[in-house]
Amino acid sequence: MKRYQYYKVVAATPSVAIGNMQKNVQAMLDICARVPKDTQLIVFPELCITGYTCQDLFYEDLLLRQAQKGLQEFLEAMPDQMAVLVGLPLQIQNKLYNAAAFCFDHHVLGFQLKTYIPSYNEFYETRWFTSGKNCPVDSMDWQGRTVPVSNGLVFYDSTTQACIGAELCEDLWVTIPVSSKLALAGANILCNLSASNDTIAKDAYRHQLVINQSARTYAGYVYASAGPQESTSDLVFSGHDLICENGTVLSERNYLDTNDFIVGEIDIQNLMNDRIHFKTSMEEEINDVRTITYASQPIDTIELHRTYDAYPFVPNDSEKRIRRCQNILNIQAQGLATRLSKIHCEHVVIGISGGLDSTLALLVCERAFQLCQYDPKNIHAISMPGFGTSVRTKTNADQLIDLIHASKETITIGDAVNQHFKDIHHDPEIMDITYENSQARERTQILMDLANQYNGIVIGTGDLSELALGWCTYNGDHMSMYAVNVSVPKTLVRYIVETRALQAQKEGQNALHDVLMDICDTPVSPELLPLDASGKIAQKTEEVLGSYDLHDFFLYHLLRHHEQPEKIFDLCVKAFPTIDKKTIKNGLLTFYRRFFAQQFKRNCMPDGVKVGSICLSPRGDLRMPSDASRDLWLQQVEAIEIE
Repeated sequence: MKRYQYYKVVAATPSVAIGNMQKNVQAMLDICARVPKDTQLIVFPELCITGYTCQDLFYEDLLLRQAQKGLQEFLEAMPDQMAVLVGLPLQIQNKLYNAAAFCFDHHVLGFQLKTYIPSYNEFYETRWFTSGKNCPVDSMDWQGRTVPVSNGLVFYDSTTQACIGAELCEDLWVTIPVSSKLALAGANILCNLSASNDTIAKDAYRHQLVINQSARTYAGYVYASAGPQESTSDLVFSGHDLICENGTVLSERNYLDTNDFIVGEIDIQNLMNDRIHFKTSMEEEINDVRTITYASQPIDTIELHRTYDAYPFVPNDSEKRIRRCQNILNIQAQGLATRLSKIHCEHVVIGISGGLDSTLALLVCERAFQLCQYDPKNIHAISMPGFGTSVRTKTNADQLIDLIHASKETITIGDAVNQHFKDIHHDPEIMDITYENSQARERTQILMDLANQYNGIVIGTGDLSELALGWCTYNGDHMSMYAVNVSVPKTLVRYIVETRALQAQKEGQNALHDVLMDICDTPVSPELLPLDASGKIAQKTEEVLGSYDLHDFFLYHLLRHHEQPEKIFDLCVKAFPTIDKKTIKNGLLTFYRRFFAQQFKRNCMPDGVKVGSICLSPRGDLRMPSDASRDLWLQQVEAIEIE
């Protein structure tokens, strides 16, 4: 696929012969020859040219000279147009430094020096090495070239916009890691040349440390560690390699893996967007870091190995999904409970259709009333059958209301809507948008007037996906006094209801479980058009709009990462391999047309609680003009060629 701004990196743990530079260099070159041809950066471990566990051999002049010779041999034989970080001991004047050489296209562009030299427990590096912060020079001669030397260097590739910063092992484990400073100076690909040994539970701690550092710096993080061929006199090294991106693990290996390297594709575009968006993290100015600029050759395509969830809002792991759904329901309920207590209100009015959204909203009301210790009879659940209401949905609605002990009322809207048709001179045989929206607005009018009667508030039931597409009637179901589902996507609503059903089953509430599961199995429909000849739902939303599975995928990638339509299309094709490309393209066209055209509805949406990273509130996450042009986005979608 098109490369976009994916940057392919490798974390490698070569076989080490301690003190044998020739073998070590050859092992590194062997890995270089086996990595994917479009790899742009390889990170090797700390002191990999000599081996980390040389100990007092670091005093030997022969070893130090051969280490420099080994680096030169590596430079001569390394792949063209590939950046490589290599660890070696570096003698400057009368001191020895633990260094990372940044190599590109057969030259050293700079030496990053280790800042924090450990000397505790099993580590005693201060016996040999000096901190890079005390280096007396800022450059040195290397094979006839002046090369920067510092503990504060970043390397900027003007072709890819990758900005690479390196730290060495302990530099990450301190209060303020060196990589934090490098990130503030612009580095979006952070690398760690490490020799972290293995002890009980250390791998888990190291795993979290790398993940968290990538998250707090909005960066890719490539961690390459020394392997089991290091000296076992006192320590064991597992070769724990990690590639992370903004808090997500892209690839990981340890001693159980037979491969000596891992590959990851870091999305620089997403990282840059997050840094712009969450800008408080990057506000501090850093003036003591030098930027070395180079330019790699452009690579137009990429064989993308990283996976993308088809359902980004829904965790794949069932236990994690249940926990998330329980948490979301609690957040929704707490929001409503707080609102009710603050406005001194003990009554709510809610329209119940027997569909997923109103079911979830009713469950939120149930939980909120428990938190407030209110009588559930003050939940006034109104069933308002119209021209498209099925026996199935009406029965499920009634049963659900009874099972949670809310007050139930049925108000048939047919006569009122027909009278309205007469008033506005609309032929009821013409089942157009007027026919549909008249019913939605009649239902909203009923709920609002009942709220006045009960001195309560109307609870909105519409979800995030409906708001994104504008699949709601303006001043109809679009409006309420508190909207509890507004940041819950359609693909997640079903699982929250299902989770509540499973909880009911555990508590012996089998009837509640059964009705909730049947609601989960009911086709998504506004039930505004008449039933088919067999009395079943004829109007199915996804047959009009396209799959909510696709729309939620589009929505996530648009608002979470602000990716261009072409990229969203390619990722969707990868995430949904069984759906043909034409269907995806048509769905994307529908999505962008409706997303731009329906902003006016979102600009006056009622209050509602935010539960996740995506929210459409005009008071919070999305400030967008209602009359913005959609042409730029649609043109790119229309230009997508379907093979």
